[in-house]
Amino acid sequence: MSLIADRYASSQMRQIWSRESKVLKERELWITVMKAQATLGIDISKDVLEDYERVKSKIDLSSIDRREAELKHDVKARIEEFNFLAGHQSIHVGLTSRDVTENIEGWQIKQSLHLTLASSNLLLQELIEEIEKYADLPIVGRTHNVPAQLTTLGRRFASWSEEFLFALEGLENLESRFPLKGIKGAIGTGSDLKSMVGSNWQSLEESVLKGLGIEKALIAPSQIYPRSIDFQVISSLFQLASPLASIATNIRLMAGLGLVAEGKASSQVGSSAMPHKNNPRLCERVNALFIVLKGYLTMASEISGNQWNEGDVSESVVRRVALPNTFYCIDAILRTMTKVVKELEISKDNIAREVDLELEYLLSSKVLLLAFEKGVGRESAHRAILECADKSRNPNSESFFTLISKTSELKVSESELLKIKSALENHLGDAQLQTRTLLNLAKTRVLRLPKMTILKLDEILN
Repeated sequence: MSLIADRYASSQMRQIWSRESKVLKERELWITVMKAQATLGIDISKDVLEDYERVKSKIDLSSIDRREAELKHDVKARIEEFNFLAGHQSIHVGLTSRDVTENIEGWQIKQSLHLTLASSNLLLQELIEEIEKYADLPIVGRTHNVPAQLTTLGRRFASWSEEFLFALEGLENLESRFPLKGIKGAIGTGSDLKSMVGSNWQSLEESVLKGLGIEKALIAPSQIYPRSIDFQVISSLFQLASPLASIATNIRLMAGLGLVAEGKASSQVGSSAMPHKNNPRLCERVNALFIVLKGYLTMASEISGNQWNEGDVSESVVRRVALPNTFYCIDAILRTMTKVVKELEISKDNIAREVDLELEYLLSSKVLLLAFEKGVGRESAHRAILECADKSRNPNSESFFTLISKTSELKVSESELLKIKSALENHLGDAQLQTRTLLNLAKTRVLRLPKMTILKLDEILN
């Protein structure tokens, strides 16, 4: 098991990628193939099948490891272990190792994608609540992390959610069309299987697909399936994590200004030295896991477009590390962010104070438009307003709007400035409309995403 799995991922995702689960699914695949072979005329008795069925759940990883240490071949070790337990040598006839490993890994990927979509559904529901709750709450919008114009907190959540929805659409599409390699023998032609059972050998593959609950298989793969498919899986998960990393980053920035805070348990300690602190540790975790995920994306890119003929094992180490750990990362990122959003504490008072403090500067573009309407050249007005802004930041200076009202070149009166300043709702643009439009889209998507029982968030978020 990996450190990421042990420390951050849920037991549901760990179960999909556990060695025990993989061994069991391989044994079920072998049994499915034997049953199909028996149907096609191969001499495999009912008693033999029952003997394999009886022992398929007796999984001794230590025994398998001892066999592998001697044989220097992982699949051969698992074949011999299963044969020893059943007392027969009837599995894996006409197959190659990759008929077993590639299809089971495909099943693991498919299951993990389904779980990822279900977890995404939970997060999306929490984001919807925040969008709806704060659709009309004005906040200071920032560009370059500097106060810019007014927006609403709900729109900020809507902006993050729109990127998340875009990534989800791609992941849904990938999950729906993700194929298995199929059962096709040593180099993909099915030569040995065809010699063994005749032209109907592909019915073996149909039985395996049905047993694994997956409809599609590749038509003409080599011994392995194209590793660019692995890259697409990991890149789709990276894309899904990207908006969540942005949310985490922005919550950290907002927490630094006292606008929001992560929920805090009564006994939780923020700092060993500074008792008052409540650090955004879960958001920091999301950002760190995102960096790790990026590393696996790079690893997957290295094994894409690098296949030798019908296949080799030069990419095995990369895939054994990258595939499960990628899913552990996205699993932890999704569940951690769900907890963050669900328990996020919003300081409306601090948000309002920041708006009040920055408001005149946030309306500088409105003043520019007003001066232009009065016949002042745009660039001349821009220059004069900039001079007022710079001067107003001196410690003993008058306020920004006071300086503007005293700048005759701008032709803007104090009463006009007060009117602009008092009509806060007029300076949000279509923030509220955009927020509610996105909200309706998100609600529709929630209904489409898969639903399954997800473990309590606290299970993985210590």
